[in-house]
Amino acid sequence: MSTENIATISCRQLSKRYGKVEALRNASFEVGRGEIFGCIGPDGSGKSTLFRILTTLLRADSGGATVEGLDVVKDYHAIRNRLGYMPGRFSLYQDLSVEENLNFFASIFNVTIRENYPLIRDIYRQLEPFKSRRAGKLSGGMKQKLALCCALIHKPSVLLLDEPTTGVDPISRKEFWDILAQLRRQDITIVVSTPYMDEALRCDRIALMREGAVLKIETPERIISQFPQTLWSVQGDPMYKLLTDLRRHEDIISSYAFGDAHHATVRSERITPLQLEENLKMLGYLNVEVKKIQPTIEDCYIAMIND
Repeated sequence: MSTENIATISCRQLSKRYGKVEALRNASFEVGRGEIFGCIGPDGSGKSTLFRILTTLLRADSGGATVEGLDVVKDYHAIRNRLGYMPGRFSLYQDLSVEENLNFFASIFNVTIRENYPLIRDIYRQLEPFKSRRAGKLSGGMKQKLALCCALIHKPSVLLLDEPTTGVDPISRKEFWDILAQLRRQDITIVVSTPYMDEALRCDRIALMREGAVLKIETPERIISQFPQTLWSVQGDPMYKLLTDLRRHEDIISSYAFGDAHHATVRSERITPLQLEENLKMLGYLNVEVKKIQPTIEDCYIAMIND
């Protein structure tokens, strides 16, 4: 948490159902002032439901939450003036230009662009050459930047971003996270959700979520350091058959596809990478490579859900 140790956002046992589907299950956490807090998990893990509750757009079935000490049910008017929100789907007016969208959102909060321009200056400079272009004609990365400008135009103290980098290219994703780092230095508390595990490393702390439940809350570095097993990267031709044989191996605890390799957790006291290489070559595999690697957040997440 921040050095002030003040909870800007506090969630207590939040739960929400949609019919028989339990979208959120007893979610509890706190976010400190000026912190970048990540909610990490695949689709269906409850991230969007959580954000809609925090933005006062949806009521929880049970539990409670506060934003800067204000109750999300009783004080929803006051909270909306303090929050900036980017929903998961691009929700600006597609037929309005960049400039018209920004002016519209400024007018909703009874402010002017000039009044809070310093906060969005660095972002808007990238949009300015396209200020007369309709929002619907922008690229994914530019739509993302426009949505962020509109969320910031009233100078919120808390920013909630629901999967802001989904569907944009890797360069735009990196640029967006660089922008968030700059906003953090202006004492804006940022809560961001993402299905991309690699983005977790850009957060101060993260909540790993699955099927509506919070599995763990910690710094990304500490989660990685607590990985309980030895992890190897395994490659060989043919890869599809290799995964089946790895899962049958008595000294391998688990294995799964990971990019262009397979990751395997092993009983390292019983086998070495060289021995596994030789075993696989004897089974007829070509171009075999086995090496010990450091786990990623995604490896840690997989280990938690398989535990």
